[in-house]
Amino acid sequence: MSPVVTKTSLRRYVALFLLFTSVRNASTSVTHYSISEEMKEGSVVANLATDLGLDITTLTKRKMRVDIIANKKYLDVNKETGELYVLEKIDREHICTTKSSSSCYLRLEVTLDNPVRIFNIEVEIVDMNDNAPQFRRDVIHLDISEATQKGERFSLSNAVDRDVGTNALKTYHLSESEYFSIEVQSGREGSKFADLILKKTLDREKQAVHNLVLTAVDGGTPARSGTASVIVRVLDTNDNAPMFDKAGLTVTMLENSPIGSLVINLNATDLDEGSNSDISYSYSLYTSEKTQETFNLNPTTGEITVKGMLNYEDFNIYDMEVIAIDKGINSLSGQCTIKILVEDMNDNHPEISIKSFQSPVSENIELDTVIAVVSVSDKDSGDNGQVDLHIPENMPFKLRESSDNYYELVVSEPLDREKVPEYEITFTVTDRGSPPLSDNETMTLELLDVNDNVPQFSQSFYTIRVMENNAPGSFLSSLTAFDPDLHENQYLVYFIIEKEIANTSMSMLFSINPENGNLYALKTFDYEIEKEFLFHIESRDSGSPPLSSNVTVHIIIVDQNDNAPVIVSPWRAHGSVVEEKIPRSTDKGSLVAKVIALDTDSVHNSRITYQFLQVTDASLFSLDQYNGEIRTMRMFSYKDSRHLRLVVVAKDNGQPALSATVTIKLLTVETDVKAYSDMTEMPLEYDIFSDINLYLVIGLASVSFLLLITILVTIVLKCQKPKHSKTAPPSRNSVISERNSTIADSTLVSNDAYWYSLFLAETRKGKLVVRQPVPKGSRYIVSSIPRGTGLSETSDSAASTLQVQLTVTINNFPRFTLWNFFSLFILEQVLVHVV
Repeated sequence: MSPVVTKTSLRRYVALFLLFTSVRNASTSVTHYSISEEMKEGSVVANLATDLGLDITTLTKRKMRVDIIANKKYLDVNKETGELYVLEKIDREHICTTKSSSSCYLRLEVTLDNPVRIFNIEVEIVDMNDNAPQFRRDVIHLDISEATQKGERFSLSNAVDRDVGTNALKTYHLSESEYFSIEVQSGREGSKFADLILKKTLDREKQAVHNLVLTAVDGGTPARSGTASVIVRVLDTNDNAPMFDKAGLTVTMLENSPIGSLVINLNATDLDEGSNSDISYSYSLYTSEKTQETFNLNPTTGEITVKGMLNYEDFNIYDMEVIAIDKGINSLSGQCTIKILVEDMNDNHPEISIKSFQSPVSENIELDTVIAVVSVSDKDSGDNGQVDLHIPENMPFKLRESSDNYYELVVSEPLDREKVPEYEITFTVTDRGSPPLSDNETMTLELLDVNDNVPQFSQSFYTIRVMENNAPGSFLSSLTAFDPDLHENQYLVYFIIEKEIANTSMSMLFSINPENGNLYALKTFDYEIEKEFLFHIESRDSGSPPLSSNVTVHIIIVDQNDNAPVIVSPWRAHGSVVEEKIPRSTDKGSLVAKVIALDTDSVHNSRITYQFLQVTDASLFSLDQYNGEIRTMRMFSYKDSRHLRLVVVAKDNGQPALSATVTIKLLTVETDVKAYSDMTEMPLEYDIFSDINLYLVIGLASVSFLLLITILVTIVLKCQKPKHSKTAPPSRNSVISERNSTIADSTLVSNDAYWYSLFLAETRKGKLVVRQPVPKGSRYIVSSIPRGTGLSETSDSAASTLQVQLTVTINNFPRFTLWNFFSLFILEQVLVHVV
């Protein structure tokens, strides 16, 4: 018949439910206090109201009360002051009967209503030295044969001190004796024992009984002590004591061993005969009562068997001391110490069950995503039934307990398929038994690829050297990239990022295989025109969306020695022979001529040296191999020929070297020295200028007209088709000189600067200076035309020469700057005024 629920019962249940809910929200922190035992009644321990942050005026209204857990009420609280005080004198030894721990606590619960709050209080009872050591027996009797050898040990009853810590039993003292001393030993849990040691062989005829006083002293301040009388009776004749095979033995027993199970069979022997060799076994006073209740010792055979239940959780180590005593008139004894270790029984393996496992998963899976659900169990109890689940370390996963014995495997770190394509996850469950038992389950987690890696080139910058004059379609280099993704995410396509240089696209100069990244040249390169290229190559995968990266490619055109030197001075109008006149009165060391050659190759290949290939008289002329200056080594003599022939070769520094030659025919003439002296230079120039005034005016007027026409034509061409001009590199300029020309250096950085300096130098010698383009039209040479040399020259030939030279420059006029034209115009006006 089911019980009837009344309204009163219903209210009671509701109140209990509300109280339970309030208690759950109450504070669970523990407040600690410490007091000494034996404090007087009424002594204040602490002010709970202040320590717990309570309002003193509400303590009575909230029904503040103190409950002591598992003890009588030694403490109470004053509801008016909130003070915790001693209600009854506390005896620590009465409260804490075990000596396994030096700490002793009273656990209290302070409860308040409206609202309900529970505070946990722990009061430590500090030990005082209020107990003196006490022996189990006031009189200890010992029978010792006179045949006992010195150094023999005898166990004495130990003293017990109920205090702990420094107040516990510390040592033993023996009264003054010629025959005996003691040795203090420490047992388990800090207990102290004294062995009586025979220092000198006994003689019953001299002294049959020895009365000794054994004193036990504790470590308190002041120290307390207890005494026991030790009466040693000396026995005669039986001078051989029983002996065990070993003085100490260790035995292991399983818990739950059946009663009557054999632990060990002790065997002691006595060399005496008759009744003196009959041995009986017994426990010594050292053996605790707990041990004697658990194990049975057969006094006749020495067998030790299980007498009570062995429980590992209750007691796992038993220490005993067995004494073997013979049956002689004066019995002798031997001792053996036995330690019995109890082993725990852990006979059930833990079990693991995979409830759910998700595989494969994408490598970009979010963190904290659940991959698997696992449950564990163990049929054992206690520590043997407590299980722990773990996975290998250094994995991007972690276990999260979801409920009792249920765990979730979640992603704890980002996954990367390119580093680890799959994981072998081993779930291992281990119980806490001794020894622990375990079980495991291994699952394979596969990762799916996503396009999360951009193609990577092996280098961030490629420098490729290409020899000029290469064949079109030549292979230059392989610019491959690597993508660690899979399938279409790793299929790469290569292409050149478009870039124009001088209105020319890179794709017209180079080509790249879109599948393997092989780079090819589409044209033949000329170092003298194009020295380097800089562009980018992009690699793109086939993923969705596609990822790409690019790399910079630097193409360097390497020069070949494919341009022979060109002789630009002395100027040769026709052929390779130059005719010069030189006075026979020329001094030693005078400059005869200067050979200048240009090479359009690179610096290394264009380094030019000069040497004589043929010379009429090797003792008459010298040639500087670096600057090409030909000078006289001595003055002319009447024996020297009037016609001299010099062949000079200009050789570059390439491999193989290329060269050019020039032949200079010198005609020595008899000339008045004064005509070439510095003192008569200005009148000479005036005379020469006065002879050709008319021709110069006509020539300069023609130059002015041609210059104006050239400027107008150039402006019209510029307006119709503008082009990006390429600044010509610095060139080497040359000059042809006659007789005593003193132009020292033929290499200038600026064409205009060189033109101006050459103009100043040559006009002083009465020469007209103009510029001419070198073949290929990229550089200029400078020629000087004498205004008058004493020989017959027609103005028509001079004018025609000027006209041809200036007309040639028109074809290359876009390379001039406005400064060039302006300089020419100023030069022309100056010459007109001078004439």
